[in-house]
Amino acid sequence: MTAQRQAGTDDYDPFEAFDDVIGGDLRDPYPDLAEKRTATPVWKGSLIGADMLPEGIAPTESWTAFRFDDCSRILRSAKLFSSTGYDSTIGLVMGHMILGMDDPEHRLHRNLVAHAFREKALARWELDLIGPICNELIDRFAGRGHAELVRELTFEFPVRVIARLLGLPEEDFAQFQRWSIELIGLGADIERGLAASESLKNYFAGVVADRRRSPRQDVISDLVTAEIDGEKLTDEAIYSFLLLLLPAGAETTYRSSGNLLFLLLTHPDQLAAVTADRGLLDQAIEEALRLEPPLLLINRTATADVELSGVTIPAGGDITTCLGSANHDEGRWENPDTFDVFRTPQQHLAFAFGPHMCLGMHLARLETRVVVNAVLDRLPGLRLDPDGDDPHIRGMIFRSPTSVPVLFDA
Repeated sequence: MTAQRQAGTDDYDPFEAFDDVIGGDLRDPYPDLAEKRTATPVWKGSLIGADMLPEGIAPTESWTAFRFDDCSRILRSAKLFSSTGYDSTIGLVMGHMILGMDDPEHRLHRNLVAHAFREKALARWELDLIGPICNELIDRFAGRGHAELVRELTFEFPVRVIARLLGLPEEDFAQFQRWSIELIGLGADIERGLAASESLKNYFAGVVADRRRSPRQDVISDLVTAEIDGEKLTDEAIYSFLLLLLPAGAETTYRSSGNLLFLLLTHPDQLAAVTADRGLLDQAIEEALRLEPPLLLINRTATADVELSGVTIPAGGDITTCLGSANHDEGRWENPDTFDVFRTPQQHLAFAFGPHMCLGMHLARLETRVVVNAVLDRLPGLRLDPDGDDPHIRGMIFRSPTSVPVLFDA
């Protein structure tokens, strides 16, 4: 089976559109978040200004929690704080998915898909699939002495991993990647995002039908054969999960791996330490996730009147957990605005918490570990290019570097 149309049929560059999606060029939201965390730990307003949103979309006011304890309570308390609001936002594109489900529906669907993304299940893919993809991408520039690691590596890598995990044919990768970028970049171009959603759903319909007839060793086969107490996933549930997998999996990994590489490159002493002692890499991954989570905001809806830090959230009120603020809470971390790979790791909220904790977190960590190890092994003398175009981490909803231009000894 092949994709229904060819990539690159016009001059539209989906990466450039995606790179500018929601969040603008805000470099450092953390001073403002620290002020709110101290003065108004539960606040009503809009963290997203009109200048940060695509044209035609207005900011909306909601409650926001800024402290770690309040945010973790919201994420843990699924009965008090519902996730169903996602059905009327991204659910319009992705369908009724586990992100927008409450229990018992959520528990059943999560159990049906979770086995495909458990840490032990993913380990089988590292040597045979994930590592080779990373090295294929690095092969393109390893002999050149310079590269731009976002566009040439971290952005493409997780989409290619997902394509191979799903068992898609190699000839479909280019089109699959284009649709995936357009879906993820819905906020940048709504019409293209909706069209990509429909194209991906139609494409997946053929693949799912094929796997029902002839299961293989891939994630889609795992999904179509999964069964608990006689319950199986419907085709529509599988399509919705696969559409969610793209932004939840590809985007999280692209941003988190780019953030870690940028932080290491801007802290040469810690880059040297991790290069010399790869046992520090897992700590470095967690520290980068804490300091610069790829997604800063997660939304919930109160199901009853509930008090947080002395403020009553009314039943039906929308409440946003500010993960970026919670991960910088000085009540939990000493010098929370400092990148320190030697810090003793504690639970952070970069992958949320509670029943909706990110299913793809093990895959994201694995991919980041593979990317960083490969970069350090294959690009000796790695350093930021001093003539690069002002690389920096930016964004208010999603955060990652604009680019990571590097030099190395070819």
